[in-house]
Amino acid sequence: MGEVYLQDKTFDKIDFLRFPLEKGEYENCRFNDCSFENADLSEFKFTDCEFVGCNISMAKLVQTAFRDVSFTECKMLGLSFGDCHDFGVSFNFDGCTLNNSVFYKTSLKKTIFRNSRLNEVDFGECDLSNSVFANCDLSGAVFENTNLEKVDFRTSYHYSIDPSANKLKKAKFSLSEVYGLLYKLDISIDKNS
Repeated sequence: MGEVYLQDKTFDKIDFLRFPLEKGEYENCRFNDCSFENADLSEFKFTDCEFVGCNISMAKLVQTAFRDVSFTECKMLGLSFGDCHDFGVSFNFDGCTLNNSVFYKTSLKKTIFRNSRLNEVDFGECDLSNSVFANCDLSGAVFENTNLEKVDFRTSYHYSIDPSANKLKKAKFSLSEVYGLLYKLDISIDKNS
């Protein structure tokens, strides 16, 4: 049996662990309040799709293709985006919880993370150049050998970034959170001075 090709379809409130989504290519589809928790999405292709209010936590993403995909208000815990198909990968996140997810060695150029929780997320060896972290909680996020050139962190908080272990040319930070760049120096900064 061949893989399906579906276009311009909306899926509402479906538990895809109980009723598995057919493997194939989905273009310009919308998934509203669906659960993909623990689902195997390996080798699926999503192009110009929207996921709104979905739970995608712990889904298997081996060679999954995400091209121009947006995630809004989604729960996305423990995902390994480094396993995704890397050709043309592009997605944006708004109001999502991505805690404990891994983007290791993923090209994320021009990705927008907005109003999202990214606690303990691994961005090691990623290319995040020209990306935006707008009002994001980056507690415990790992940035190591990461390209952060021209990344906008001005409204984000709780990050710890070692300038000597990452590319930061023309990255933007707010003065109130600049201690996130100095943590490794083990110095004390008095905010009241």
